[in-house]
Amino acid sequence: MTSKTLTAPAVALGTWAWGDSGELGDGYFGSRLTASGLREIVEKAQATGFTLWDTAVVYGTGHSETVLGQALKGYARGEYQLSTKFTPQAAGNGADPVADMLEQSLDRLGTDYVDLYWIHNPADVARWTPLLIPLLRSGRVKHVGVSNHNLKQIALADQILGAAGFRVEAVQNHYSLLYRSSERAGILDYCREHDVRFFSYMVLEQGALSGRYSPARPLPEGSSRAAVYNGILPRLRALTDRMATIGEDRGASAADIATAWAIAKGTTPIIGVTKTSYLDGLIRARGIELADEEIAELEALGDAADVDTRGFWEHEM
Repeated sequence: MTSKTLTAPAVALGTWAWGDSGELGDGYFGSRLTASGLREIVEKAQATGFTLWDTAVVYGTGHSETVLGQALKGYARGEYQLSTKFTPQAAGNGADPVADMLEQSLDRLGTDYVDLYWIHNPADVARWTPLLIPLLRSGRVKHVGVSNHNLKQIALADQILGAAGFRVEAVQNHYSLLYRSSERAGILDYCREHDVRFFSYMVLEQGALSGRYSPARPLPEGSSRAAVYNGILPRLRALTDRMATIGEDRGASAADIATAWAIAKGTTPIIGVTKTSYLDGLIRARGIELADEEIAELEALGDAADVDTRGFWEHEM
């Protein structure tokens, strides 16, 4: 068995955008990032208790892992947690593609183990899940999670690991005020009943729910997320305006309220950080308690927006 129960801060930090090259238009987010800027983010995050960093091989084809490992240099390994992923669609042709991909991630991250290793997509649960068992036994992987899996796939992965004395300890799925398929499919209930931590990603819908964007101020031109979200920004206005109003009474932003909502739902949101100022919002969000009436109102507004933000890589839950 794994020696310790998986623990995590109230919010995990996402580094998907760290995979962008830094050139506008070259990457999903259109982010302009520098090594010094990322180091400042790390220093502030570590000082304020946000110490779980989530990345993946496919975020910039290893670039996110590389720059994250560089930004964390100088910190003792026990001062932070690393979360990265095996993506079946990017697997090689070797005898053990899972171990091979992990070794490449460890090299880029500058470590000899990861705290949390995920099967990124459920291409073939019965094929890929057993290959995690030797990695758990070796200690190179401390805990295992599954991402973008439906309830049946989660249960199968847990059954396979359970036969070897391990288990699925975390689920990471898209979950936001605009996309609650994991809740409706019973996955959140399953996680509560089985003591599995649910990590919610795209809580801010790539910034569309941050309150920073509007039809008059769209997402960065040339980025992939602009192509997905700019056309639906008018339909999000009622929701983002209400989040902003709820936030005003608490000295918080719309983004803080979206994050606080995800925490209130019993999930651990993974929030992308590309500026140190975003961490101030996370500090506020983890201290916000939303009333049941506010949660219900926000969810009703999210449903009323009637948009489908399911990613191209996602299947119905």
